[in-house]
Amino acid sequence: MTHGIAIHPRVEPHADGIRALQGLATSVISDVTGRLLGTVGLLPVNRSPVAVCGNAFTVKVRAGDNLLIHKALDMLRPGDVLVVDGEGDVSRALVGEIMMRHGRAKGAVGFVIDGAVRDVDAFEEQGFPCWARGVNLRGPMKDGPGIVNAPICVGGMVVNPGDVIVGDSDGLVAIAPADALRIAGLAREKAAAEAKTIAEIESGAYSSAWVDAALKQKGV
Repeated sequence: MTHGIAIHPRVEPHADGIRALQGLATSVISDVTGRLLGTVGLLPVNRSPVAVCGNAFTVKVRAGDNLLIHKALDMLRPGDVLVVDGEGDVSRALVGEIMMRHGRAKGAVGFVIDGAVRDVDAFEEQGFPCWARGVNLRGPMKDGPGIVNAPICVGGMVVNPGDVIVGDSDGLVAIAPADALRIAGLAREKAAAEAKTIAEIESGAYSSAWVDAALKQKGV
């Protein structure tokens, strides 16, 4: 690392894992992984419903500085999700419309910014998914330091380069490639069970007897 700057090679996407997790709800994925997985405090800046499933391309920057994000944009490939640890700082926007258009032109399918963004109308108009901690019109500095393609933490969740990032209107989860197929299978089973429950509610056949049973076990 020179002057606090390190640029590591990109990690190629786990195509099978991305295909397997595509379309699954983040809440269901979190449920089948112990209900501990997922971001906190990062919300879509888009007003329309959003969804993404792609390859994590990670960046760690100093609060309010986006020099290394610009370098990361040059390295993006189709299917990448740019995931930025901006130290949770919202005093300056780390990305805006120009960087969004650059990333989209490189094939990125979404941005995750643990920091602030600006030009949010452009993200909505272009239908480009972006999750962030806040919005701020003030622009960033461009001095560094920073690291490209190393483990980071966004919204309290560790993300490694090459993880499968799944995002929707509820938030985001990151899945290690080695676990993607197994977790996708569990999530599909749970999604089917939830669909069955919803159908029972709609038909009037649903029973909530488990609630009283749980309370009885607690001595109520």
